[in-house]
Amino acid sequence: MNIDSTVAAIVTGGASGLGEATARRLAGRGAKVAILDLQRERGEKVAREIGGFFSEADVTSDDSVDRALAAARARNGVERVLVCCAGIGVAQRTVSKKRETGELIAHDMALFRKVIEINLIGTFRAVAKSALAMAALDPVTTDGTRGVIVTTASVAAQDGQIGQVAYAASKGGVMAMALPVARDLAGNGVRVSTILPGLFHTPMFDGLREDARQALAASVPFPQRLGRPDEYAALVETIISNEMINGATIRLDGALRMAPK
Repeated sequence: MNIDSTVAAIVTGGASGLGEATARRLAGRGAKVAILDLQRERGEKVAREIGGFFSEADVTSDDSVDRALAAARARNGVERVLVCCAGIGVAQRTVSKKRETGELIAHDMALFRKVIEINLIGTFRAVAKSALAMAALDPVTTDGTRGVIVTTASVAAQDGQIGQVAYAASKGGVMAMALPVARDLAGNGVRVSTILPGLFHTPMFDGLREDARQALAASVPFPQRLGRPDEYAALVETIISNEMINGATIRLDGALRMAPK
């Protein structure tokens, strides 16, 4: 599918990091981009800079996502492209010790549920609602493509580290969805794939000391550095443009395999 001024695109989590880079790249190709995010100030700033549209959205809420999609569609038309980048990461072991007392405690169930609600269920909520609208559009390619959906998992889906049980479980679910959802939507002309990014220089790394960032970069076999968000965005562009990429789970990691910790 060509990316041009006839294409409306929605990027969840588009106010920063991988989502922001994707929104900027798609807008640079001429697409009409809507950013859905909770970060209103940042999201509006990015939208202004790329000539796009911002709509506040909480991916854990049906009503919030419905309102945001309706606003984006009123502005740009029904989306042909959905890129899901909204997500959070937390660190807690299945069993750990309280620092103050040394008492053994189990993982906080509310925290585990929150990560699943945002990363996994929130992703599927956006996918299902977007796919429903895409399925009613006319095809735009000779192969019958009506739309393309790209979700974001993580290498943690396959190489989850110590303390990443909630995050890895949520991203493993996102990874596992790619093929069955692609099969579900094959008859509707909607392609679905997921990207598993490795270590990318996103805002979550800004709080680390420089030596810590360098150590992480050194753990990547080649190229021995942190990934650049625009390299993620470039893969999104390739997935949209290449009709044979469907039901795929693609690692984007410089051959990284995460150590236990």
